[in-house]
Amino acid sequence: MSLDPAYLEYPKRRHGYDHDLYPWSALHERPPVKWPQGSVAVWVCVSLEWFPIVPGGAFAAPGHMQTAYPDYRHYTARDYGNRVGAWRFLDALAKVGAKASFATNAAVAERYPELVRAVLDGGHELIAHSTDMNGTIDSSLAANAERDLINDAMHRIKLASGVRPSGWLSIARSQSFNTLNLLKDAGLTYCCDWVNDELPYRFNNGLIDLPLNHELSDRTIIAVQQQSADSWAQSLEDAFDWLAAEAVATGSGRMLPIHVTPYIMGLPYRIAAFERLLERLAQRSECWFARGDQIVSSWEAQQ
Repeated sequence: MSLDPAYLEYPKRRHGYDHDLYPWSALHERPPVKWPQGSVAVWVCVSLEWFPIVPGGAFAAPGHMQTAYPDYRHYTARDYGNRVGAWRFLDALAKVGAKASFATNAAVAERYPELVRAVLDGGHELIAHSTDMNGTIDSSLAANAERDLINDAMHRIKLASGVRPSGWLSIARSQSFNTLNLLKDAGLTYCCDWVNDELPYRFNNGLIDLPLNHELSDRTIIAVQQQSADSWAQSLEDAFDWLAAEAVATGSGRMLPIHVTPYIMGLPYRIAAFERLLERLAQRSECWFARGDQIVSSWEAQQ
């Protein structure tokens, strides 16, 4: 039996993608990008997270442990990051004069005002990171509820910190079919959820994606793959070496995101590896330590 000819008809069959979210673009085909200094933009992104203890499950965020209520053990392990680890990150960044982005739950901005003030006083950027670690987004969330969640997070961060972020990082990088338009409607310039590139790119609605690679995060390499802090740092140095060489070969700048978590890398037996990594990168002429908004602004000016 032959197929109905309509079976082969597909209105979005074309070169590139079968969606209209963003155009097809291979990295090697794009015009060269030049950074204000160096050839590799090193983007340190720190997650400042608050995990509510509520009946029905301590942590709803994907990938986190579901244990009996109240789960003080895992709550306090994570709260360690805000009480201890994040401050070590601030010291390490200050030693080399690096500026970073801090993806911040609204609940952190409200509950740890001295931490957020130290972040801003250090010249770092706040990225909106939802309301708290239960503020997840997926296709089961109604559009109005998602809009309210985004607006609530933005309002609370601005009220607590005095700053309205231009960037957004979803919990677990999870979005719905409505998220891109809702972020644009909320006045955001960029999001960090899509990891399918190594340079910024623009969605068709005007929002920009600043890819935050998850493969090189401390959570993936140390917590999931159970590798050492030194192994994590070596992976990032290897990535930097490759990107620096590629920048020379192509005549175009590259970007290296370093996603770190205070309650993982901020522990006393790991923080030295983070400090050594920053020190070694700071000695490289190709390195430009930059906040997310600075990378987006530089890239956007060249488009």
